[in-house]
Amino acid sequence: MFVSDWMTRKVYTVGPDDYLSDAIALMKEKGVKHVPVVKAGKLKGILSDRDIKEYSPSKATSLDIYELHYLLANTKIREVMKTKVTTTVPDAPVEEAAMIMLDKNIGCLPVVDDGTLSGIISDKDIFHALVDITGVRHGGNRIYVLLEDRAGSIREVADIIRKHGYHLHGILTSYEGVRNGLRKVVIRTNEEGDFRGLKNEIEATYRNAEVRKG
Repeated sequence: MFVSDWMTRKVYTVGPDDYLSDAIALMKEKGVKHVPVVKAGKLKGILSDRDIKEYSPSKATSLDIYELHYLLANTKIREVMKTKVTTTVPDAPVEEAAMIMLDKNIGCLPVVDDGTLSGIISDKDIFHALVDITGVRHGGNRIYVLLEDRAGSIREVADIIRKHGYHLHGILTSYEGVRNGLRKVVIRTNEEGDFRGLKNEIEATYRNAEVRKG
């Protein structure tokens, strides 16, 4: 799964010499929180709703509403935008993009291909990817097990699942919060099969296992 699979390709942009009031209107109309700042097809910066909120109080603490509107209508985006922009590329793994956004506490990454803006991936796109990759929208069953971190351990669980008439829709694994030599595994299946038999065998075979519908 790559950034190109999940990024938003229709990107609303502004120019550095556009006015802040125009960017505010665009973001409100399109329902977006970030707009890349582009000039001659090249990425020059990014403007977020956070940047606007941080700028407005600092410049407008002593202004009335009419003076504030005047200020926003006469402030160019280049005065407010962030020029140091963290970007990604279309063929980057989507989980790598998510990690960068988490580590840097940012809500989006412009996607640049050969110097040209080709899309943007936001926290909303990451949520979309998580929902799709896990298969949660399709229902079925969710199996959680704590496994030994060794070759074949997931296959053994999968064999039990198949024995009771189910197909695997997705597998997630994590090493967070468990001691060395173990890993958490979540497997999602389709809906049709022997649920009682599956639940009984999984929970009898593995400690702290949980099997539930949905």
